[in-house]
Amino acid sequence: MNRLPRLLLLLFLITFSLTACEGDYAPFLTTEVLVVGGGASGTPAAIQAARRGSKVILIEETPWLGGMLTAAGVGATDGNHRLPSGIWGEFRQKLRNHYGGAKEVETGWVSNTLFEPHVGNRIWNELADREERLERIHGYHLIEAKMNGDRIHELSFKNEEGKKLKVRAKIYIDATELGDLIGMSGAEYYTGIDREGNPHDDNIQDLTYCAVLKDFGPNADKTIEKPANYDPSEFDCICKELCDDPSRDVPDCETFLNYGRMPNGKYMINWPNNGNDYFLNPIPMSFEERQQAYKPAKARSLDLLYLLQTKAGYKNLGLADDEYPTEDLLPFIPYHREARRVKGEIQFRLADLKDPYANPERPFYQQAIAVGDYPLDHHHDKNPNAPEEEFPSIPSFSVPYQSLIPEKIDNLIVAEKSISVSHRVNGATRLQPCVMLIGQAAGMAADMSLDHNSSPRDLSIRELQRDLLDAGCWLMPFIDMNPDDWFFEAAQKAGLEGKIRGQGVPYKWANQTWFYPDSAVTRAEFQALKPALRTNIPEPDANVTIMTRGMALSFLEEELNHINIHNVTPLYKDLDPDEHLLLQAMKEKGYLLHWAEGENFYPEKALTRKEAVWIADQLWPFF
Repeated sequence: MNRLPRLLLLLFLITFSLTACEGDYAPFLTTEVLVVGGGASGTPAAIQAARRGSKVILIEETPWLGGMLTAAGVGATDGNHRLPSGIWGEFRQKLRNHYGGAKEVETGWVSNTLFEPHVGNRIWNELADREERLERIHGYHLIEAKMNGDRIHELSFKNEEGKKLKVRAKIYIDATELGDLIGMSGAEYYTGIDREGNPHDDNIQDLTYCAVLKDFGPNADKTIEKPANYDPSEFDCICKELCDDPSRDVPDCETFLNYGRMPNGKYMINWPNNGNDYFLNPIPMSFEERQQAYKPAKARSLDLLYLLQTKAGYKNLGLADDEYPTEDLLPFIPYHREARRVKGEIQFRLADLKDPYANPERPFYQQAIAVGDYPLDHHHDKNPNAPEEEFPSIPSFSVPYQSLIPEKIDNLIVAEKSISVSHRVNGATRLQPCVMLIGQAAGMAADMSLDHNSSPRDLSIRELQRDLLDAGCWLMPFIDMNPDDWFFEAAQKAGLEGKIRGQGVPYKWANQTWFYPDSAVTRAEFQALKPALRTNIPEPDANVTIMTRGMALSFLEEELNHINIHNVTPLYKDLDPDEHLLLQAMKEKGYLLHWAEGENFYPEKALTRKEAVWIADQLWPFF
């Protein structure tokens, strides 16, 4: 064989080899924090970790940020309307600014905040763009986790063209829609209904492949081709005009559509009752298997659209052509309500929500890192095998930090819908604002772990809580205050310590917990604010239970005589000891206004809870 054919053969082999291996080529990246999943939890996690100083890589399989809020078409938030905590509050304010005010996003009756998904995606990208330490990579899904003992060593990703990517980090956050990193890391987890000895049950909540419709005008005809296997009986009595049973109490079609009415003449179709919910358990499936399994869920939404356009007469409504750059104009992903739930250091259970103070051995409110107020809302109608369950009323609640920490994996924090909660509790913690706040806490904890060169499980919860409070977060769901209030931080800390308890009230679709800051504080509550007081609180009358301003000042003045005022807190340094310490301190801090009315002090007035917690936190900081 002469040299030319040999060279041609060699070139052919090299070319063939490179072509064959192209799909296996894996660029290698390193970072401090790797967030897997850019959804409603992962995006705030990445933003918060970067804000605090970490180098962050965020990997999201879809082209958008926001997950169920955007990529899944759920342009309506559920819960936390009166608790606009942290990054959730930032996101909501930007929506209001975009549309022109709070009333402009109150377009549908399912939520106080509705928006076009592409606007939500744009806002998340604007927030992420501000963070120079944050790198985003889209189009890759997780395929493998390499472990080093109980630590994640390296993750591998692949895109739909077969290209691969490998990333190593110090801290990992699982913010995937279905808890895929939990599954690949070997962390123990649960699925479906909690059953002793059977951690994996198929009875997860129904998912929905939402559709975003647009009103193209009264003369438009956007009727789609009749779907294959179309069966209108699937949607019997979805609204009054389509119901042959007059005894059924169902909304009229206009009310049904206004459920998810968005700004700019658009409608979110995400309807549970004989609507487009669909039962499927995609958790154990591969990425490719899921894409095939989602097709019937998509078909169900298209069936419903055809019903609305034909039988209901809304031919002017069609799939929005200015939302998703997809071939079928449907969202990138379905709306998942349930995922793997990690076996964490603790499991947050129904009893912990119903009464956080009931079990002194489970004071999980003290670990609070996020708040929620949504009820136990489950979707199981499309699963014929789902057993009947009770979903009692609950008050608003706080999510404990240890529910984000796997029992065994040391450098993993869990977010999104995969935290350690029971099946029923998932029905309350899965909603978007709560999930955003869980993500923010995960990002904060990741960066703090790097600061301390420690595992997330060894993090000081009180230090984490201080930073979250500084970031404008509610930790106790007290709806009668906000971060701008002068007593907010003290009241939150007192609540976390259990010094003064809130009162939970189950209330429709927006549960409550009240602190009652303007209520009088009792002597017992005041005593509890500082357990090791040297002075007994005066009791002039055994029947008197309310602490007055005068009683508080007399007591505190005597108590302060036992303390070297120059070593108490910086608040009292260089003060004139001849002046009344407490009033002088309040004057310096600008809070005398809250105790004095003009030149009068009114010592006989009752001391309020907000005054009491602020005083206690100034003299003896809770933490």
